[in-house]
Amino acid sequence: MAAADSPSAALRRRDLCSRGIRLAGKMRSDVVDLLDTYVERQGLDASASVAAVEGVPAAAVERWDEQTGTQRLLENLAAYRAFRVLLSQMLEEHREQLGEADAALGRAMASVLLQVSAFAYHLEELLRLESRGPPSEEGAPPPPAPHLGLFERKLRGLGVLRELAQWAVRSARDLRQLTKPSPGSSSVPSRAESP
Repeated sequence: MAAADSPSAALRRRDLCSRGIRLAGKMRSDVVDLLDTYVERQGLDASASVAAVEGVPAAAVERWDEQTGTQRLLENLAAYRAFRVLLSQMLEEHREQLGEADAALGRAMASVLLQVSAFAYHLEELLRLESRGPPSEEGAPPPPAPHLGLFERKLRGLGVLRELAQWAVRSARDLRQLTKPSPGSSSVPSRAESP
C-alpha cells in the first residue's frame, strides 16, 4: 500500500481524477445531445415517465458522503460496465430497426458507447492506483436483451440515456471527492502540505 501513498502516486491519482472529471463532463454533454436527438427521432415525449432500467445501479445514493473512495470507484465501474452492455444492445436494436436510415443517431450512440468504454478503462486505472485491481468481468455473461416491443425498447433506451446522464454527473462529483484528502489519510497532500 506504500506505493499508493507516495507523492508520485498522489500526483498520478490527482491527474487521473482531473482527466476523469473532464471525460465525465464531455460524456454528459454528448449524452444530453444524444438524448435530445433520440427523443426527437424516436417520436417520444421528453417528459415521458420511464421505469428504472434493470441492470443499471441508480446514480442517486443515500449517504453519498460516507462512501470510501474505493466504494465510489467500484460503483462507478459497475455502472459503466452495465452501460456498455446496454448501449451495445441499443445500438444493435437501432441497426436492426432502421439500418442506415438514421445513421446520425447510430453514430452518436456509437460515440457515446466509446466514451463509456474509455471511462470504464479510466476507472480501472484509478482502482489499480489504489492498489486494488478492478473486479473481473468474467463470470456471468451479460444478460440478454429483454424481448420488448418497439415502443418499450424506445422507452428503455430513453431510461438508459437519462440514467447515463445522471451517472456522468455523479462520476464527476465522485472524482472531485477523491481529490480531497480524507480524514486521517496522507495519500493526497493538502494545500498546506503542497509546495
